[in-house]
Amino acid sequence: MDLDWDNCPAVSRSPKVVSGAVVFKNSRLPVSALFENLKGGATVDEFLEWYEGVSKEQVYDVLQFVTQSAESHENFVRPKHA
Repeated sequence: MDLDWDNCPAVSRSPKVVSGAVVFKNSRLPVSALFENLKGGATVDEFLEWYEGVSKEQVYDVLQFVTQSAESHENFVRPKHA
């Protein structure tokens, strides 16, 4: 599932910043770092301690955006039961 990150106000993307990766707005930190850290067992609070340039609001906006996108995608592709 590809996400339309243009609809998430907490991030930005530019070919001139981190080779066009989706980053937290006003930073050079790729959003993928959040998911890598969470997958590795880190908490949101730990992530925020390690990456001081990112706000809690940005992290929660990203998590909410991904959750809503996944739910929309699931509802769109979910097979209908007879």
